[in-house]
Amino acid sequence: MITIDIAVNDQGWPDAGSLEKLAVKALEATITRLDMLNAASELSLVFTNDAEIRRLNAEWRHEDKATNVLSFPAFPVKAGERSGPMLGDIILALETVKREAQAQGKTFNDHLSHLIVHGLLHLLGYDHENDQDAEIMERLEQEIVHTLAISDPYAVFSAD
Repeated sequence: MITIDIAVNDQGWPDAGSLEKLAVKALEATITRLDMLNAASELSLVFTNDAEIRRLNAEWRHEDKATNVLSFPAFPVKAGERSGPMLGDIILALETVKREAQAQGKTFNDHLSHLIVHGLLHLLGYDHENDQDAEIMERLEQEIVHTLAISDPYAVFSAD
């Protein structure tokens, strides 16, 4: 079981209860797919804004721009390994999530769910730094969000 600590640092987000319900579904789908149902870990979800995520992105990744999600693992884990007692932090930026969802013709909740899955996979050692790793991670994301009745997040979309 994964215990979630939620912090909502921007008033524009839905209420913490709604965010927790959405996050639990995304996390359960991920740990089920990865056969980690017996894992006992904690993670922190921080729902913030573009200004805060830009600051963190600049400080930790040396990229002075906002991004949709950042993941900070508590301990290094290789993809496929069991997690430790603390997974780390997933931080999401409200304005970017909203903007991307609208531009891609997705619902806010579907896009947010996908980004939580994406962030958790990063905490579990998955990455997309090279083509081979990206293919593995994206396939997992597609499979996981499919179980949540969410369309393929990497399908080509057309803006009307």
